[in-house]
Amino acid sequence: MARRVRILSAKQVEKETRPGYYFDGAGLYLQIAKGGSKSWILRYVLNGKAREMGLGSLVTFSLADARMRATEQRQLIADGTDPIEAKQARQRDARLAKANTITFDQAAAAFIAANEAGWRSSKHGEQWRNTLATYASPVIGDLSVSAINTPVILQILQPIWASKTETATRVRGRIEKVLDWAKVQGYRSGDNPAAWRGHLSEALPKPSKVAKASHHAALPWSEMAAFMQALRAMPGTASLAAQFIILTATRTSEAIEACWSEIDLDAKVWVIPRERMKGFREHRVPLSEQAVAVLKQVQWDRHGCEFVFPNAKLDKPISNMACLAVLKRMGRSDLTVHGFRSTFRDWAAESTAYPRDVCEMALAHVIEDKSEAAYRRGDLLEKRAHLMADWGNRCDAVDADADVIPIRSKA
Repeated sequence: MARRVRILSAKQVEKETRPGYYFDGAGLYLQIAKGGSKSWILRYVLNGKAREMGLGSLVTFSLADARMRATEQRQLIADGTDPIEAKQARQRDARLAKANTITFDQAAAAFIAANEAGWRSSKHGEQWRNTLATYASPVIGDLSVSAINTPVILQILQPIWASKTETATRVRGRIEKVLDWAKVQGYRSGDNPAAWRGHLSEALPKPSKVAKASHHAALPWSEMAAFMQALRAMPGTASLAAQFIILTATRTSEAIEACWSEIDLDAKVWVIPRERMKGFREHRVPLSEQAVAVLKQVQWDRHGCEFVFPNAKLDKPISNMACLAVLKRMGRSDLTVHGFRSTFRDWAAESTAYPRDVCEMALAHVIEDKSEAAYRRGDLLEKRAHLMADWGNRCDAVDADADVIPIRSKA
């Protein structure tokens, strides 16, 4: 005798309130809980095992909907597939797909966290965060890394490629690295849409074609001594820091972040640790008499602070803009602090007979030739000590017929 099906009516389903199971046929039941909620249940036997599968709430599925859903599940059972296991497999696949999805912002944060310890300073990490947040995040920040393609990369780069070329090239390179990281982690596959060679190089002009390289404004070395006289007349820690930068031919960050523990005044040597060097290699700086004199001036106001050039609170170094502010107060907005390294290099090349290697090592420039670098063991400290002593004297020696450079008024 055939089983009766479709026993329940829509009206009965709506009116019935007593808790229990109400059979509709072919394994479909209306379940009424003690609290009054109503839902659909499918009972079946597969491979000798009784199972019970929820088909959803009456609020969502009507009697007709429930019958249709039950029919779909019975079709799976007829093919030997357990509908409960099939449902669990779909849910598991969905969870895995979600777990394997990561947005660009999440990938960028993870990449920076993974690599920041190897960067030379915390500022490098901040530069990464700031450039990506400013230019990349508004366009692709919320996109899954697997969905990022060439058109959205061009949407980021094209508006700034000609007007902010240097920034744009850095943004492109940083996006490329983040997407490469995502590929290694298994979050995306295929070619990198931010790659330059053989890809974006065909869609954007070469950076060198749209923006000429700009060099830091530098003072002619013949005016150096007169300028130093004017600089020494400027009060404050930033003025002393600027003098020290000039006399040591170092980079601004290397000098303003200097600590007393790095300096041996008796030996007249300052050892900059590799973590603070652009080339990520320890650099010994021989200190001239003039450089030592600057340090002794600072030492009077040390107050137990570890930093050679501290801020007003004595808890951090002065800002990297402090020395530039001194130049502006002197009316020399035409100059940059970094440009004094060029002044030093021009002087060494044009006015001395020191070998090129000695001059380049004084600037802590990395040897480009890897073979030569492999054989270079020493740092020519003694020869560089003579070079820096002559540079200190050059910064002191105003020519008899030279005019002292006046501090220009703001007007």
